Amino acid sequence: MKKSIKYLLAIAFIGMSFITYAQEGRNLQFFRPAGQDGLNIFESPKADTVEFTGVKVRIGGDFAIQFQGIDQENSIASDTLVELGDNFNLPTANLDLDVQLYDGVRMHLRTYLSARHHEESWVKGGYLQVDKLDFIKPGFLEGLMEVATIRVGLDEFNYGDAHFRRTDNARAIYNPFVGNYLMDAFSTEVFGEVTIQKSGFIGVIGLTNGKLNQSTVVNDNTDNKASFFGKLGYDNNVSDDLRLRLTGSWYINKGETSGTYLYGGDRGGSRYYNVMTTIDGDGNDFEGRFNPRFKQITAIQINPFVKFKGLEFFGIYEVASNSDDQGSGSFTQVAGEVIYRFGGQEQLYVGGRYNTVSGEMVDGAPTMEVNRLNIGGGWFLTKNIVTKLEYVSQKYEGDGWNGTKYQGGEFNGVMIEAAISF
Repeated sequence: MKKSIKYLLAIAFIGMSFITYAQEGRNLQFFRPAGQDGLNIFESPKADTVEFTGVKVRIGGDFAIQFQGIDQENSIASDTLVELGDNFNLPTANLDLDVQLYDGVRMHLRTYLSARHHEESWVKGGYLQVDKLDFIKPGFLEGLMEVATIRVGLDEFNYGDAHFRRTDNARAIYNPFVGNYLMDAFSTEVFGEVTIQKSGFIGVIGLTNGKLNQSTVVNDNTDNKASFFGKLGYDNNVSDDLRLRLTGSWYINKGETSGTYLYGGDRGGSRYYNVMTTIDGDGNDFEGRFNPRFKQITAIQINPFVKFKGLEFFGIYEVASNSDDQGSGSFTQVAGEVIYRFGGQEQLYVGGRYNTVSGEMVDGAPTMEVNRLNIGGGWFLTKNIVTKLEYVSQKYEGDGWNGTKYQGGEFNGVMIEAAISF
């Protein structure tokens, strides 16, 4: 009995020592804070404000749960949608490991512990970020690295600005609403990118292998063409009260077996559960979003962001088109989001978002259109805990939906979400 107690005490001491050691490294270099302090941070900051004192491990996590009260309908009598009740969704959770490996060198790894689309734990992805090259020799290319950031890995890449504000499985704290945008530009692919930030100007250039699922197997359809992406923009605090940001991004892939995942690379699943699902099981974990699934895709996204005191505006104008060889289809996404934050620490907010996608799957085909309205607000109980309440209404319009379960389709109702990030 005494030996068992000793073993338990030893294990507890080792565990507490590890946790203490790990959490000493919570302030990492060139790092976006988890929680309210990370709001409206896009590219990782270049301010060198944290001294390197050795390898540091930061253990973080995200948790989210929603109460859903949504109704839905369509106009296809033979394709009836399931009846939705009011209930809680399955909670989701992330585990984050961020490690300061060297001065200016950091690793990130995110694991989905619980997700809608994957019942088992799943490594979402990770990357190595380099902001200094002192591991080659002290001061190596110091002038360049004062403005440059290098990222390589298998993770989300920097196309557009919307992915900085989206919900990533359980990391919902940066998203003022519950759902993501209709055409959700987010994918985890093998990538490398270089970001330059100087005097408010932003430039990004990079490439991916265009694949969500990695495989070395070659078949008759394999072409393995790379995807190229980039961004140009400007982000500056004009005054103490006014911040202006404007960026334009592009993503290009000409392969027939790669490039289809730009709007379908999220392994977490949609936040609105079981919408547009029929009683005979026609539906998936991503319903509520729209993915054109173009094979040879060219996408351009323009994002304005304005913050004046507590008032924020974020917008999207995006065009995704297919090549002439694949039918020349094209879809346009427009979104506008207005948020007003108030309270002593801007811990409270109210706002609205309107998002629409319209276009044709192939040139000359009937038009397909999806519209969504979100109205709601939230409260940061602490910098790491947020609660949200929203009303959502989504409609499918246009002749392109005729004969499908989306004909005359719509859903609307109330969502409540609680999220923690640390």
